[in-house]
Amino acid sequence: MKQKIKTSFHIGQVVEVEIKKIGINGEGVGYINRQVLFVPGALPTEIVVAKIEKVEKNFVIAKLIKIKKRSKQRIKPLCSVYEQCGGCTLQHLDYEGQLDAKRELVREAVEKYANLKEVEIRPTIGMDNPWDYRNKAQLPLREIKGKVLTGLYEMGSHRLVDISSCPIQHPKVNEMIQVARDVIQELGIPIYDERKRKGIIKHLVARVGFETEEAQLTLITATEEIPRIKELILELRYRLPYLKSIMQNINPLKTSIIFGNKTKILWGEERIIERLNEIEFSLSPRAFFQLNPEQTVKLYTEVEKAAALTGNEVVIDAYCGVGTIGLWLAKSAKEVHGMDIIKEAIEDARKNAEAGGYTNVKYTLGKAEEILPKWVNNGFQIDVLIVDPPRTGLDSKLLETILQVKPKRFIYVSCNPSTLGKDLAILLKGGYQVEYIQPIDMFPQTSHVESVAKIVLTG
Repeated sequence: MKQKIKTSFHIGQVVEVEIKKIGINGEGVGYINRQVLFVPGALPTEIVVAKIEKVEKNFVIAKLIKIKKRSKQRIKPLCSVYEQCGGCTLQHLDYEGQLDAKRELVREAVEKYANLKEVEIRPTIGMDNPWDYRNKAQLPLREIKGKVLTGLYEMGSHRLVDISSCPIQHPKVNEMIQVARDVIQELGIPIYDERKRKGIIKHLVARVGFETEEAQLTLITATEEIPRIKELILELRYRLPYLKSIMQNINPLKTSIIFGNKTKILWGEERIIERLNEIEFSLSPRAFFQLNPEQTVKLYTEVEKAAALTGNEVVIDAYCGVGTIGLWLAKSAKEVHGMDIIKEAIEDARKNAEAGGYTNVKYTLGKAEEILPKWVNNGFQIDVLIVDPPRTGLDSKLLETILQVKPKRFIYVSCNPSTLGKDLAILLKGGYQVEYIQPIDMFPQTSHVESVAKIVLTG
């Protein structure tokens, strides 16, 4: 039996450590006496001096003080507030290094949680230009010393970092946020203070269609009434002439959830249109849509390859959102059935199917884990299942349902390698095997990685 070496780290202690890999949150990972050290800002192959800031039972977090041996892949971050803002974590690593690190994160996760040591993990599919790629921003507002600020929270804190322009956002998204913030300041519309629970404007949400250039601005408010609303709308329309939609979402609750249940039109259309590979999608403010359109085309192309449809299959899109994946596959499927728990998403999905002339696509409001067993009990056959769950992974009831109905082919689109690994462990025990995993870089400059796993039923 191996004897554990007891650590004696303490806060404020300065250590020297060699960085071995990138962690799931983009930090450098090193080891001292088998103890894991996380050093944000450090890169693999570097030898660094770091000051310990937090000591936990299984790991230590340390602040980078000095780089004694520098990685050849280290570069200067493009963003001026990169070290303060918690939005990006890998701008200091060159892009080839980012792609390699993300492939490694997937490999480590599926090996750790599912014991998949021999599975094929393909090279990460990246972007030609890994900047200006995000089609949506949702940012909180704060008033500090009479000035309205908007930005992201500093890593590990609730302190707002003011961001005048973000290099990973589409330029129009940046402009919409800046202009809306300035107009709100000029008109003196009260900013919500979460401590005092007073004020009106909580968040700004800006979304733009890359292909259509249609733009939508949503104000998240604590109250339905907005003072000087007519002046606000006029100024926004004048300064942002490309706007198609100005919306308001009311969320009076003290919660970390941004959107409330009520949304209303302030001016223009309720929805904007985005186009992916000639398929049009209608987007309401709350509708989920992939944030990187260029990489979404690559992602769905990989899903299509993995599904290997012949035209005779019944496809289930279990987390369908506005119907993006299902409509992408509809031309090659006998039938596509999508489901989601968000009413607006299902409404948008139906509109998208109707607008595209798809007669073999149907969308149902509800949870997949509740709907699928009923369908199967009524003789419904599932040939191919597509899942694109949130970061928390598949619902445990849906996993049980999958093992009961046993679709022949199963395509898992993952945005979290750890939950992918945990879910695969359960599926492998239930008679499935993984043919391959294809990582895709949906969010350059961050540690996030999307993956398409092709899973097939054995026997």
